[in-house]
Amino acid sequence: MKRAYLDTVALVERLHRHFLEVVKNEIDRLSVRDINNVQALILYNISSEEMTVGELTQRGYYLGSNVSYNLKKLIDCGYIAQARSPHDRRSVRIKLTDRGMALHQKLDVIFEAQARDMENSVALADMADACDVLRRLERFWDDQRLGISSGAPVAA
Repeated sequence: MKRAYLDTVALVERLHRHFLEVVKNEIDRLSVRDINNVQALILYNISSEEMTVGELTQRGYYLGSNVSYNLKKLIDCGYIAQARSPHDRRSVRIKLTDRGMALHQKLDVIFEAQARDMENSVALADMADACDVLRRLERFWDDQRLGISSGAPVAA
């Protein structure tokens, strides 16, 4: 079981890196040179919503320690606008600009085409099963992170 566990962790990480490479190739093809693949995914996941930076990370739209740098870059390049919350001046709300929405729409078309192409390689039921397993892994790791025991004895 330990080997399968560690293989799964490595595979998830590898898949994420491969997906980031695919996104990089797509933004290069679109001649987007002012932001990177991680920033493009942040932009894509914000979509038409307005949110705080905390909400961005809580929703799992961004994984990493340098979210402030990436958001600053997206703001500086004109993809995201920010404004102080009128209710809590300490809180900053972010949303896509027209330029950001235009890139979001292009990425959405690309991801839709990729999803259709993937149907030739992976059945929808298999994708649903994979998502189910990954969600259970996420819950397991959340429990581990929070110190919630699964009830199994832990070796000293």
